[in-house]
Amino acid sequence: MTRIGFILKPIQNNEARNLLFKLADWAKKHGHDTVVVAEDRVNPQGSTLVPEASLGEAVDMCVVLGGDGTMLRASAAVANEGVPLLGINLGRLGFLSPYDPADAVATLTKAVAGELPQVKRMRLQITYRQQGMEPVTRSALNDVVISQGAMARLIELQAHLDDCIINSYRADGLVACTPTGSTAYNLAAGGPIMYPGLEAMAITPICAQGLTNRPLVVPNTGVVRISMSQDSKGVQSGSCVLTIDGQWAHNFQSGDEVDITASPSRVTIFSRDADYFNILRTKLHWGVMGPGL
Repeated sequence: MTRIGFILKPIQNNEARNLLFKLADWAKKHGHDTVVVAEDRVNPQGSTLVPEASLGEAVDMCVVLGGDGTMLRASAAVANEGVPLLGINLGRLGFLSPYDPADAVATLTKAVAGELPQVKRMRLQITYRQQGMEPVTRSALNDVVISQGAMARLIELQAHLDDCIINSYRADGLVACTPTGSTAYNLAAGGPIMYPGLEAMAITPICAQGLTNRPLVVPNTGVVRISMSQDSKGVQSGSCVLTIDGQWAHNFQSGDEVDITASPSRVTIFSRDADYFNILRTKLHWGVMGPGL
């Protein structure tokens, strides 16, 4: 018997809801327990509801019905317990959720039988320090972003690697990402695509004022510290924001700092295609000629 957990896209997504009931029915017929996150506000007959924070302790595997954002949410919930994630793609690109909804039952059957390959992905451990407050520590599968908010003003951020200063950036912000997250915001900001097995982090400025401020890849054995300059105009507007995996956000102001390093725990994901370059060609449409070309 396998304890199968489910995390969904927002419940107004009927496709996710219908697929949940279909998979939960299959699991029940084959003698497996089903566990659903209480916050998703749906309860297939015979399923157990648990708070999202307790999901990792209650299941042996987690089925994610959504896109990459839902996978990031699920990762935060279960990765520390080593629970593998099975992503059924109801989103757009689906870098992390590679399986098709039409094949969901067959895919779940193989996963439960141990017939699907698994990969482990590096995560980041982030410690946010605000003056006069206790440090907050969180994890990220994709990235950490510090950016100006509504005001179109440059901010000044200083980055260190251990005891060495990297640079002072005048930019719209900075992205620090894992190899997994290199195809997310990092890629949109002009950062490098990193092969998933690399033990490294990328630091990418967002719209830097200096054209020579290029993305940088550093080892994940060090600690990247990012702080904000006292002279940053973005601080005066109170609009700067620290976001982690797009799932957690907090104001970031002068005197705050964030330490970023490799997390001691990794995320286990059921993988459909061992050829990462095939994934890139498929998801990013490499080699596809547009109309008239």
